[in-house]
Amino acid sequence: MGLMRNQGYFAAFALSLAASTWVQACSPSPQGEALSSDVLTGKLTLTGSSTVAPLVGEIAKRFEAEHPEVRIDVQTGGSSRGLADAKQGLADIGMVSRALKTEETGEFQGFVIARDGIGVIVNAANPVAAISDRQVAAIYTDQIQNWQEVGGQDAAITVVNKAEGRSTLELFLSYFELQNSQIRADVVIGDNQQGIKTVTGNVNAIGYVSIGAAEYDIEQGAPIRLLPVGGVEATVETVQTGRFPLARPLTLVTTESPSGLMQEFIQFAQSEAVHDIVRAQNFVPIEAADLAQTLR
Repeated sequence: MGLMRNQGYFAAFALSLAASTWVQACSPSPQGEALSSDVLTGKLTLTGSSTVAPLVGEIAKRFEAEHPEVRIDVQTGGSSRGLADAKQGLADIGMVSRALKTEETGEFQGFVIARDGIGVIVNAANPVAAISDRQVAAIYTDQIQNWQEVGGQDAAITVVNKAEGRSTLELFLSYFELQNSQIRADVVIGDNQQGIKTVTGNVNAIGYVSIGAAEYDIEQGAPIRLLPVGGVEATVETVQTGRFPLARPLTLVTTESPSGLMQEFIQFAQSEAVHDIVRAQNFVPIEAADLAQTLR
């Protein structure tokens, strides 16, 4: 009986080893492994949302500092790229600046690392302090073309819109009950920084970007101003208290239950150890009780 038990054990071990070897051989970039309770090694690739990428980049720097044998490559390109790359195995982890949709939960697992809002921005020299949601929709559909129609100066409005594949665009359209085919944009931009630079350089422009990104750049001297949405001031505080109507989770996504280095990094990105980084980027930290999913 002992011999049979040992034979069964070694057979199971051999199958397990073979499966492990096959997974490592097929992996696009090694997730690494824990050499001990304190030592990690390997590389991770993350792609996706331009809102999430700067935050993850800073978190990655701290993680690498604590684990010198680890390298983490963070690339932008939009939430759609993050999902596509994760699905195709081109990235270990995707970055998405929204919650997973119902139809996506069968393919992906989501791990929230912070919260943010989407704010409407104008140039700081623009005297308009507030416009209604109806007026925003009218501006973006070319029904309102001049700032004078909303209490501003006599000047044509330059409409700045997000490119296809950006979660910020999807959420903006959903909130204002618009279709992208209805938008009449003068400028189409990709990431938040392009939007902020466009509005910075054009006193008559209007756009919408991450509140965190906008507040961070305002602190650095960018001549832009966030307008209220739904009558609520667009600030990190109103996002944190749940009052801001156009808020969203910043999410890391995988196609499988994370393990090894991938699991360690996601847990780190969700932990209190990076709350200072989250706040420094003008995002709202996620408390343990609010996590969309907890790694086991």
